[in-house]
Formats: sequence, C-alpha cells, structure tokens
Amino acid sequence: MVVTIDRSYTITPSDSSSTTIIPLSHCDQTKLPNHGSQLSLYTTFNSSSSTENFRASLSKALNLYYPLAGRLRWIHGGRLQLLCNSKGVTLLEATCHDNHTTLDMLLQNLDNNVLLEQFLPKVDYSVDRIDDMPLMAAQFTRLPGNGVVLGMIICRAVVDGAALGNFMTSWSKLARGEDLDSSLVPFYDRGLLNSLGVSVGPRFEHAEFLTPPLWEEQKEEEPQEIELATVVLKLTKGQVEMLKKKAYHDGGKDGFGNGSNSSNTLSSSRPYTSFEVISGHLWRCICKVKNEGNWGQKTRVCALVNCRNRFKPNLPQSYFGNATFPTVTPTCCFDDIVHKPLGYAVRNVRKAIERMNDEYVRSAIAYIANQKDMNSLRQKLYNLGGGKSRVNPNMYIVSWANFPFYEADFGWGKPVCLVPGSINSDGKVFIMNNGSGDGFIVATCLQQSLVDDLKKLFYEDIEEVYPNSKL
Repeated sequence: MVVTIDRSYTITPSDSSSTTIIPLSHCDQTKLPNHGSQLSLYTTFNSSSSTENFRASLSKALNLYYPLAGRLRWIHGGRLQLLCNSKGVTLLEATCHDNHTTLDMLLQNLDNNVLLEQFLPKVDYSVDRIDDMPLMAAQFTRLPGNGVVLGMIICRAVVDGAALGNFMTSWSKLARGEDLDSSLVPFYDRGLLNSLGVSVGPRFEHAEFLTPPLWEEQKEEEPQEIELATVVLKLTKGQVEMLKKKAYHDGGKDGFGNGSNSSNTLSSSRPYTSFEVISGHLWRCICKVKNEGNWGQKTRVCALVNCRNRFKPNLPQSYFGNATFPTVTPTCCFDDIVHKPLGYAVRNVRKAIERMNDEYVRSAIAYIANQKDMNSLRQKLYNLGGGKSRVNPNMYIVSWANFPFYEADFGWGKPVCLVPGSINSDGKVFIMNNGSGDGFIVATCLQQSLVDDLKKLFYEDIEEVYPNSKL
C-alpha cells in the first residue's frame, strides 16, 4: 500500500496572541509527554472546498483551544510547563493510491498496526528539544472511492479524552458552520484542580503510583524480546448483558459469595456496568492464555477514571486538561482470577472504580504534589511489565465509551468506526462503543503467539455463560 503526503500545513489560531505560560496541573504531570493516537473512518469526503473549510475551521477552533497550538518545556523535578506561543499544529493531506485499500478493507483489518500507522502523522521523538515538538497533528487520507481516514495524535500531558472530545465537537461544529454553545467554552484554570489537594495531605497509600507486579520468570535463560500484536474483539450489547447476568449470579450480588447481606462497604446493589464486566471478562481470558503453570503469578488491573464528577463540588465539564486519574484493583494471582467465578474479577474492578471518590482523589493530588522527581513516578506508573523482554501480567485499561468522538461530523457525516491508532504496550486495552451504538470494540495488545488463543477463548467463555442463548 502506498500513502503519499500531498500537502503539509502548520495551522495557527486565526487570532494569534502573545506568548503566555500555563502551569500544568499535578494530574497533567503524571502523564507521559508523548502522543496518543486515534483513527476515525468516514464513508464520504467532498471536494477540495471541504479541505479548505477543514483547515479554516481548525484555525478557528484553535482560537478557543489555543494551548494545543503551543509547546511543552521541561522545568525542575522532571515537571513540564505549557507555553502558549501559537507555534501551531500540523495538518497533513494525503492520498492512498492502493485500489485494494478501501474503507471495507480497513474495517476488516483494524488489528493491523503496520497498515493503520500509515494513516497517522509521524512525530520525531529524537529531537533534542521538547519545545520543538507539536502537541497535536492530524492527517486526513483520501481512500479509493469516497472514503477518508482522519488520523489524530495529541499530547497526553496536555489533554485527556474528555477534553479532546470537547475539542473535536467544537472543531466539527465550526466546520459545519454552526455556533458553539457555552458548554464548549474551555475552562483553563488548572490551579483549581491543584487546589483540591492542598487542604489535605495524602491519606492513602496510593498503590496506583507504585511499581506493578512483574512477570516471574520461569526459565533461567535471559528473556528474549517478545513480539507484540493488536487484537480487536467485538461485543454485542446482548453478549455484554450475558456477562452482567453471569457476574451478578456468581456467588451473590458481590461476586465473593457474600450475597446481598455482605458487610462490604462498596456498592453491591447497583448492576454491574459494561466497563466492569468487559474488563473482568478480559482479565480472566488474558490470565488464562498467559498462564504457563505459574498459578501464583501476581496480576492487577489499572484503569483511568474521569474524575470531573467525583469531586465535591464537581469540576466543570469543560475543564481543559487532564482530570483522569489511575486506579488499581487489589493485587490478585492467576489462580484466583482464572478459577474463581467471573464475579470475583468483576468485583475487583468495581472496587478500583468505586474507590475514586472526592476524598481519595484529593489525596492522590496531594501525593503527586509531594513528589520531588516526576520522572520516577512516571516510570513506576507506566512500567507495564518491566520492558519489552518481559511478559506483562497486568492490564492498563482506557475507556472511550463515554466520549463524543462519534459526533465529529465535519460535513462528511459521522465516522463509521473509531479505533486507537497504535497499541504497542503489552497489556494495554481500549474499550469503545462501536459506530452503530449497539455494541463495543475492545482493542488490546499482547504477545503475537497468544492472539489466536485469546480470540477463541474470549468468545467461548461468553458462550459458556448461557450456552443455549443465541448471540
């Protein structure tokens, strides 16, 4: 397949202003200064006038979301600072010249990283100065026929999924010639988030910021670098409902055999969420396929939680920055996750999510603020298994299910599919709605040698929930 870059633009705010400095929040400081990516697939694309409107609307959007046109720079203690200097974002126009690479073909190959990466802007991480690196870049590629792929990369240290969703909604509204309502005006006071941890010191241990369990080597020889691959799994809402019923009935409401009279302080009365059961089910499947007889292997799940609504009072929904904090399940072992009922794994995921209340998240902010070296904290937080030469026994889960990415209609219609652009860390997982809204897409990264086993087991275990049901 051949994708060629036809034009490259640097898009700046149409009303450029002088340079200002925005201090990043403590939550921002925990993120890596590299880029996350996503691909949106559209069925149609209009004439060249649309490309001109696409660029003009991006420039207008940057008037409101001007920090995206800035740059980062390092300051003391491994911390970062945001320079709002209007250096701009990169926008690429590209064309795919392979007649076989149609929209339908891409939809059938969402797990092909080599293929999908051609539709993403490239970033040169070898540059000496981080302040030369754009925070955002976009590439739209025309496919044979009328299809188009919009590839986005955006700096993790600047925005989270909720903030990116607001930006994409605003940009697409402007592209359609619509006005923006007040709910989309970004709220920039990151000092507000920092202040929430000032009145209290760290009151909890915060295991989420400590090194996760590592793979316990079973062989004496030096471990070899493992080959990773992406697996894309699709679930209907009916299948997810089956998992919810199974988790509910496993050992009573709480999944631990305690029934509805459990003294556990966590909520056991509300139904399990789709996120909880999908995460628990995948956790069991991953432990099964990775098991080498090492049943005592330690494992945990780390998930990101949008905490805008977990503070009292809430943060504004238009808060522009990172307000997603990590949470972790209790450390378990393969034996328990695999051999105990599904409700056990699901309940442990629920424990991690429900922990994230106002008191706990404020304590997390205070914990981060007390760190002298943020690089050390990031190393522990993102040490997913100790490197590419080790299998990772843990999972790191990101949910895009509640973000308005499917509303990004630039005048071409809404995207028919949305996927992460590249997943290259063993144990990394994305959970997303599908384009029709009647199911979910689960994308995960693991060893190439385990891909077929996971695909088979993932659906077999759902069939075992109610074997006579039609999916």
